[in-house]
Amino acid sequence: HIIHLGKTWEKIMVAARAIVAIENPSDIIIASQRPYGSRAVLKFSQYTGANALAGRWMPGTLTNQITTKYLEPRLLIVTDPRTDAQALKEACYANIPVIALCDTDSPLENVDIAIPANNKGKESIALLYWLLAREVQYLRGTLNRANGWEVMVDSFFWRDPEELQDREEAEAAEYTAPKAAAGDDWQAPAGNESWADAGGADASWDAPAAGGAAAADDWSAPAAEGAAAGQNW
Repeated sequence: HIIHLGKTWEKIMVAARAIVAIENPSDIIIASQRPYGSRAVLKFSQYTGANALAGRWMPGTLTNQITTKYLEPRLLIVTDPRTDAQALKEACYANIPVIALCDTDSPLENVDIAIPANNKGKESIALLYWLLAREVQYLRGTLNRANGWEVMVDSFFWRDPEELQDREEAEAAEYTAPKAAAGDDWQAPAGNESWADAGGADASWDAPAAGGAAAADDWSAPAAEGAAAGQNW
């Protein structure tokens, strides 16, 4: 499938202007039943103030006034019109405009602003919501276009909890793995070596040395007579 990125950028600009036109950001609902878009939706709501509904859409959220989770938004943003069909149907009943990320095979019924893009890859979804959040902040004046946005797009990526757990376990196993050679283990206890027992029980640094060694090493003692006579300069 081929998507014109220029058209994608134009639709992102149009969607950002529609979002900024709503004075109260909490009147905007951004929904994603697709798991790859759950983290991007939460991050988008964090930086724009929208109301995020990640995960399963509760039927009757926009139509059943008896439920405790009943909402009356002014704008609905969905990640995939196919997986979020229930949200689109309720928005149509309540006469709520809809912005949707639409792939080449996505239905366009009840969609007011369709952003043509890949809505199945976690990197693509994260990048689209990152661009949309950045443009919204530019238009609101909270960010300066000259300075850019310090938030990285990686923070919008969906991360598998099992994959993160396996990675942490692998890193922990590397740290706790035994050393290859015993001689390189500085934390291992020494063998039978002991500085206290190296010289025996009677070893003492203050005790005089043995007789022969003391005589040979005593530099203050007078030299032997034979040696003195032979070396008398």
